[in-house]
Formats: sequence, C-alpha cells, structure tokens
Amino acid sequence: MTSPLHSKNMPAHIAIIMDGNGRWAKARHKPRVFGHQEGVKTVRKIVEYASEVGVKCLTLYSFSTENWSRPKAEISALFALLRRYVSDDLKTLHQRGVRIRILGSRKNLNDDMLALLDKVEDTTRNNTKFYLNIAFNYGGRDEILRAAEAYAKDVSVGVENVGSLDETKFSGYLDTDGLPSPDLVIRTSGEYRISNFLLWQAAYAEFIFTDVLWPDFSEKDFDNAINVYYGRERRFGAVNPAEVA
Repeated sequence: MTSPLHSKNMPAHIAIIMDGNGRWAKARHKPRVFGHQEGVKTVRKIVEYASEVGVKCLTLYSFSTENWSRPKAEISALFALLRRYVSDDLKTLHQRGVRIRILGSRKNLNDDMLALLDKVEDTTRNNTKFYLNIAFNYGGRDEILRAAEAYAKDVSVGVENVGSLDETKFSGYLDTDGLPSPDLVIRTSGEYRISNFLLWQAAYAEFIFTDVLWPDFSEKDFDNAINVYYGRERRFGAVNPAEVA
C-alpha cells in the first residue's frame, strides 16, 4: 500500500473505539488492569502519530456509560489511569498545541474527577494545532437525550422556538459542538459493533474493523486503516453520476 502521510484526502476527524485491553492481558495471563496500562501507552503513541501525519481531530472512546457495570476494582483502575495520563501528559500536550475536550456526562463522577476534567479543558482551551477528544462516561444515546433536554429547556425560557429545530442547530447542543463529524471510525479487537459511540455524528462515517487488540495497535495499523478509507467512495446518500444511465 502507498503511504497515506501526504495525501490531500487525509480524514480530518478519526474516531477510535479502543477495544481489546482485557483480552490482550488475558492472553498473557495478566490482570485486566495490566491491559489497560498497556492501552494507555498505545494512546500516547497514536495521539502523537495522528497529529504528525495531518489528522486534525482524534476522538478516543475511553469509558462508556455502560462500563459502570464492570467490577468496581477495574473502574477504579481505569479512573486512576486517566488521572495519571493527565498528570504525566497534560503539560506536553499543551505545549504541542493540543486542545483536549472531554465528551460525556458529568453524572456519577466525584468532585476530584470533575475538577480534573475541568482543568484539562481549561488549560488547553485556546489551543488549535490538534484536537483530542476523550469520550469519558460517554454514551451516544445519553448525549442525544441531554441535547434534547437542553433544547427543550431553551424553548421553555423563550431562547428557542418550537418548530425551529434543524440538524445544524441540534448539533450545537451535542458534546461535539463546533467539531467536524468523523470521517473514519476504527474499532479494534475484531468486534463489529459501534457500542453506542457517536450515534449522531457518525451517520456518514466510514467504519473499519480490525482484529488487532488495542495494546498492539501500531502506527502501521493506523496507516492501513487510512489506506482502506482511501479506497472507499463517500457518497453521503447520493449516487455516483457515472452510474446514472
């Protein structure tokens, strides 16, 4: 395959469902937490690489609203890893011009975690070189419900009028307000589902599923996904004129 690094058609926004940490650890007879720790190393690698090759926006699915059903010890470990990632990497990411946005609900999060998320967003708010979105305590259905509730509240106080809602306006109530829709969604670990991720935003995204477990996901795997993307014809519901008789 040819290298995608200098293509004019580089997807502006790539979203990744990072899956397979637990299975990666199990295959090595290690606890699931070990897999998550290795997964964080992959996050660092892919964030840096994506920004280098010209991707403008990267969204990573780190913890879903459904993940609360996991064992408490694993949830605590995941939260601890997020805190460590922020404490170790925030300064560097800020210096590199990365803006970090946290997508998801603030419900069920303690005050320390809320303060941490606010710090991340406030510190990097004015950066524009690269946009990193962390979907944390995130669910696509929950996001749409929160947006609908916010719009209804604006209607109730006279800010909006019933009947004035369209797709553009509704998008402004979502967590991704101001961001482009994802061009490409990648899911690792061989699963073929979107797991409640960016349900509104990914309506016309290209999806690529790979058997590679997230801790093993490399720059080469990233390139391979982009090359597959280049082979897709994006029609957005239209018909290729060449196919019209």
